[in-house]
Amino acid sequence: MTRGWLAVAVLVAGAGIAVGQEATQSGAIPPQVITVVKAVYTKEARAAKIEGTVVLEATVLTDGTVADNVKVVRSLDTKFGLDEQAIKATKQWKFKPATKDGQPVPCPVAIEQSFFLNSTK
Repeated sequence: MTRGWLAVAVLVAGAGIAVGQEATQSGAIPPQVITVVKAVYTKEARAAKIEGTVVLEATVLTDGTVADNVKVVRSLDTKFGLDEQAIKATKQWKFKPATKDGQPVPCPVAIEQSFFLNSTK
């Protein structure tokens, strides 16, 4: 059985995230990804041959963890569990937190996670 893979879209200098404009305009230094946890394809989504991207909004907290309020901005699949898998995985990411004036600050980010059935995409 071929296992699908998850590609994290590169939005900001290879980090896989986009930082809210208000954070960068305020002079904050954006968070940096330390640990990426890849979502797991569900059997049902694989059988339905669903591929595409889930776009999520999250907040990186001052300790570098992701707040529990991760939400889907653009859904891929509500029927077979891929949106939920993307949320679950994103909550496990670790960051070097954003800073302003040398102090850690919470920072909103957008994260894209793309599901593909084979690694040729």
